[in-house]
Amino acid sequence: MKFSKTLPLLFCCGFALDNHANDEENQSDLEMFGIYGEEDFISIATGIAQPIAKAPAVASVITDDDIRNIGAIDLDEVLETVPGLHVSRDFAGYNPLYTFRGISADLNPQVLVLINGIPITNLFHGDRNLVWGGMPVEAISRLEIIRGPGSALYGADAFAGVINIVTKSPSELQGVSVGGRAGSYNSKDLWLTAGGSVGGFEMSAVLEFHKTDGQDEKVDFDAQSLLDLIAGTTVSNAPGQVNLSRENIDARFEIRKGNIKFRGGAQIRNDFGDGVGAAQVLNESNKFESNRYNFDITYQNSSWFENTSMDFQVSYFETTQEVDGNYEIFPQGSTGPFLNPFGVPIFPPFPEGVIGNPEVFESHYRAGFTAKYSGLNKHEISFGAGYYYGEIDKVTEEKNFGINPNTLLPILPGDPLVDVSDTSFVFLTEDDRENYYAYLQDVWQLANDWELTAGVRFDDYSDFGNTTNPRLALVWSTTYKLTTKLLYGEAFRAPSFAQTRAINNPVVLGNIDLEPEEIKSYEIAFDYRPNYDLTFNLNMFYYDWSDIIQFVPDPGGSTRTAQNAGEQTGYGLEFEAAWSATDNLQLTGNFSWQKSTDETMDTDAANSPEKQLYLRADWSLPEEWKINMQANWVMDRNRVVGDLRPDIDDYVLVDLTVRKNISKNLEVAVIARNLFDEDAREPSPNGSPVPFIPNDLPLAGRSVLGEIRFSF
Repeated sequence: MKFSKTLPLLFCCGFALDNHANDEENQSDLEMFGIYGEEDFISIATGIAQPIAKAPAVASVITDDDIRNIGAIDLDEVLETVPGLHVSRDFAGYNPLYTFRGISADLNPQVLVLINGIPITNLFHGDRNLVWGGMPVEAISRLEIIRGPGSALYGADAFAGVINIVTKSPSELQGVSVGGRAGSYNSKDLWLTAGGSVGGFEMSAVLEFHKTDGQDEKVDFDAQSLLDLIAGTTVSNAPGQVNLSRENIDARFEIRKGNIKFRGGAQIRNDFGDGVGAAQVLNESNKFESNRYNFDITYQNSSWFENTSMDFQVSYFETTQEVDGNYEIFPQGSTGPFLNPFGVPIFPPFPEGVIGNPEVFESHYRAGFTAKYSGLNKHEISFGAGYYYGEIDKVTEEKNFGINPNTLLPILPGDPLVDVSDTSFVFLTEDDRENYYAYLQDVWQLANDWELTAGVRFDDYSDFGNTTNPRLALVWSTTYKLTTKLLYGEAFRAPSFAQTRAINNPVVLGNIDLEPEEIKSYEIAFDYRPNYDLTFNLNMFYYDWSDIIQFVPDPGGSTRTAQNAGEQTGYGLEFEAAWSATDNLQLTGNFSWQKSTDETMDTDAANSPEKQLYLRADWSLPEEWKINMQANWVMDRNRVVGDLRPDIDDYVLVDLTVRKNISKNLEVAVIARNLFDEDAREPSPNGSPVPFIPNDLPLAGRSVLGEIRFSF
């Protein structure tokens, strides 16, 4: 990015998403954490810390204690415990698909993931990154999750839900702690955390290393198996193991001094296996790499103006998708996907395989401020404005198929790789996106037992225009024990660059004229706490999702072009309960039910579970023993229209974690995942003429890990 575009960031006003109130009223709420527990407070709903029972949203908070108790080693394992949220898998890299309330789509761009309030969305596919590789949990202080739209505060992609990952601060990491874990599938984890104060600076750091083979489940039939039947070849690697190797390095640090906070992080991914392949073709040699770095500086001040607190923030995020070696889309000896209309191969076999090495490099810049004013009686007003600049600043590609830009002739089997970078034959155009935005929110105490939150945000984008998204939330303290919420919200999802700028793809093409997807959501929620030991939550929702971006077949051709062509509606309910049965036994659980309809096809929406049940028990036993057992039932998933396979099988996964404090500074644990070795599967895509992986995507079988932690 040129300096002329960087300079405005240093002076532009915008919304600082790390919202922690500084005024006296909110500080008094924060001081009550010691009485009610930090998990009872949330700031993601309004930017103001408040009890979750009174927050104007359907939300969940998961603390680091919860994460440790259930033995989670990755973010996905934690999110699967949230009602109304299911973590499915994409075939490419087995990347997680965070499916809220039946809103399911390829690559999962309808969910906004934040780290300390800052988006980690990439421009290429609008997701977290095709080379995601998971996220470890040792640096996580808590997760704040909103189910439902959040664009009135967070803008683009806060659509089906918002997940805010809050990392541990220096006050939470005092001293030094080390740990390790090892077990099934050659899995190894090491971590180091440290925190303290030096010369008036508060500092903390977390370093984590993870390496695994992933799992050993096999796929019986893939896309190359089908090509073998058509072309008479025998080169498929199926039956074969899913390619899920990983070697991850994650680092987080934070430095505080007075009102200034500086944070940074790195997510380095090596030896990243491609799952069942980008073309649903098994090849254990295919590996990707990715380097993701983020930095942000926040300045907070509550003394400049009376009754006003202000936050200023600038941030930078860099992300890459890189190929390790050569990426064989189809294996050596394959004729590739190049068939005439009668299914007859056009080319002879490729001796080196069909190779394509696409790489993408992105940079994201944000700057902003937010202000909270409490000088009006019974009103808490927040406002802000901001600027975002993102660019795909480098796209490279080498391949041995398609058109050679030097000769304008076809690249034939056996030809060397051709570099098509910086030509009109590359798979994606380099481009940028700018966004100016402003928001206003008022939390109005209508009466002692009524509170109205009203907000609106305006976004203006350089490539697809502007959008305005309001929200309304009425919270009624119905009785001392019961809170009732009525919620309305709108949200939008920005088209990804793969949907607007993809070119030279023999199958799908981008469309620069796409409009953003939109959703309107209506909810009613009840929070009932009959006593300190028992909590019930029930919410019901309805949504209308419109302008869904889909790839529509082009007339008279073999390609499909992205269009705003779909609509889906859905309704359902989510129920959760928590009971401290005794001083040593806590029981929690939730049940979710949703019914979603593809309005364009007048049929049930596909892939998402219509029912999901989660149960958890935590026992504290004598002599510092702790036992956690949890079970997750995933039920009633439909196929897409035209997929003639039977409905996807239900499954139940049971996990067990046993912990023992050997001494004040030493803890050991045994973690068993999928204890009963359930054959669990997530849906594979439909295909033409048949699904390429007919028996769906297998999840990991039983695994056992041993863990040790030591603090100094």
